[in-house]
Amino acid sequence: MTADERQVAAEFGQAVNMTAKELERWLATEESKTVGQKSDGGESTGHESGRKIIELLRAKKSALTEQDYAHMRKVVGYIHRHLAQRPSGDVRETRWRYSLMNWGHDPLK
Repeated sequence: MTADERQVAAEFGQAVNMTAKELERWLATEESKTVGQKSDGGESTGHESGRKIIELLRAKKSALTEQDYAHMRKVVGYIHRHLAQRPSGDVRETRWRYSLMNWGHDPLK
C-alpha cells in the first residue's frame, strides 16, 4: 500500500461512519431509494455508490484496486461537499441526510 493509498483509506474511514451492515439495512429502505440523481429512471448514483461502499468496507485492504481507491476519493469528496451544504433546523428526516446516508455517512452519528 502506497502512502497515497494509506491517506485515501484513512480519509475514507473518517468520512464513512456507517458500518457495512448499517449501510446495507439503510439501502433496503424506501427513503434511501427516493433520493439522488437517477439516469433513465433507474438506481441513483448515491444508491449505487452505497452498494460499492459496502464492498469496500468488507474487502481486505490487500485486495483493493486502483478503481477502489478512486471510488474512495469520490466518496470522501461527495461527503465533504454535501456536509458543507447542511440545511438549518432538524435534519433527521431530510433528503439531505438520506443522500449522505446513501454514501455511508449519517450526520446524526
